[in-house]
Amino acid sequence: MDQENYFIVLTGGPGVGKTTLLNKLKKEGYRTVPEEARRIIQEQVAKNGNGLPWKNKQHYASLMLAASNARYLLEIKENTQRQQYVFFDRGIPDTLAYIDMEKLTVAAPLLEEAKRYRYHKKIFILPPWQEIYETDHERKQTWEEAEATFYQMKSVYERLGYMVIEVPKTSVELRYQFICESLGLATH
Repeated sequence: MDQENYFIVLTGGPGVGKTTLLNKLKKEGYRTVPEEARRIIQEQVAKNGNGLPWKNKQHYASLMLAASNARYLLEIKENTQRQQYVFFDRGIPDTLAYIDMEKLTVAAPLLEEAKRYRYHKKIFILPPWQEIYETDHERKQTWEEAEATFYQMKSVYERLGYMVIEVPKTSVELRYQFICESLGLATH
């Protein structure tokens, strides 16, 4: 399967509308992959684990990277025959950006594996948008941290050779159309 043509990443800092946009893509018939971070946080909280960004960032980063790598491989397996677009709520480089931001280290084999897994050359980044930003049980970052995350994500994807395309701050419908047009897809 040629995932470099079919695996599309939506990234950006927290609270910028990625999940809403992914829900729109899913509603329009595209396959979507939720982010691993939120799932890991929910699992760790439920079992009183320490793999949380506010408890043990190192453990949390390792869990995220392992889960992101595994999910990538699962999506290759699931999409081998279909050759359809798959939209990811964050990609493996998002975890690499988190590792950089927090000045953490991760086991070398896991890191090398992560760098080998590639997505479509166009990465869609949603910019910080203070008017829609809010925290919740899993999203505890301040506005300043959310902004810093955006710039770190953008930097990591660019260093890895991706074309980072900023999605305009507008309605979900217009964001959806923007992504489809950028990929040469007809809107449903």
